[in-house]
Amino acid sequence: MNKERKQFMKNSKPVLRVLAVVTAFACIATAADAPKLTFNFHKANVPGALQTIPQNANNAGVMVGNYEDKDGVNHGYILDGKNLRKVDDPKGTNTICCGVNLNGPIMLVGYYTNSAGTYVGFLYNPKTRKFKDIRGPKGAISAGAGGINDKGEIVGAYEEPSNVWHGFLLEGGEYKTLDVPGAAQTYATGINDKGYIVFYWTDSSRATESSIYSPNTKKYTKINVPGASNSAALSIDSASDVVYQWTESPSGPVQGALRVHATKKFYKFDYPQSVATSANGINDKHLIVGPYQKKNGLLSGYKATYK
Repeated sequence: MNKERKQFMKNSKPVLRVLAVVTAFACIATAADAPKLTFNFHKANVPGALQTIPQNANNAGVMVGNYEDKDGVNHGYILDGKNLRKVDDPKGTNTICCGVNLNGPIMLVGYYTNSAGTYVGFLYNPKTRKFKDIRGPKGAISAGAGGINDKGEIVGAYEEPSNVWHGFLLEGGEYKTLDVPGAAQTYATGINDKGYIVFYWTDSSRATESSIYSPNTKKYTKINVPGASNSAALSIDSASDVVYQWTESPSGPVQGALRVHATKKFYKFDYPQSVATSANGINDKHLIVGPYQKKNGLLSGYKATYK
């Protein structure tokens, strides 16, 4: 499995009780010529899980993601207040819930691993408890769904037989391939109701870069975190604010970042006393979710508000 696929697929429920917030942290994140933002961090882990990886949250604060059990198997989850529901696609193993719509009845997207060891995307309706496969356009050998908006439009990525990954938009039952110009591999990770889509992609040197697609101009604009060696945009809210995981050097630790669309300013942050932080999801209520890495190498979940 190549490095790009690992990043997308790794990053890229009986009812359980979520752990109570054990500790709360606050830190100041700054950007050049921009107002300061205060981030308040809280832990939220799946009880008994080896690792917890929040992936996104809707405007009601319902979080979705995946956790790893003691046997190393990933399960998707929905966290609504203190209620945690496990989500396992019955057609495979290692279910990952990646995206959730921001408003209205919950719709989830993600991917699972089938019996052949390849990835299959899915759409899940928690109310009916039904899964629908998202396999990508004809000819795709692997696929994963990364984001969904309130209109039911879905974005993600699919792999063709030549092992090249392309982004896609699934709208009205039809797939549209989305490739960032000049990209070697493209992964679509989020879409809002205005039709703005965020991507991360690999260039000719295999570095990871980020872009946003505007439905108004029909153009892709590069939105890399300043000073980043690798920059992966992972989610977008209704205001087109974007969150990231990024590194300062090719082998450096992962850090989190927020890009405010209105001002085009970036805010970099880390979970306090962590060795790595990823900002995987964002909603319209100034809530960011994701995992952080502890010194023992394991991942724990956090949620952070900012103002």
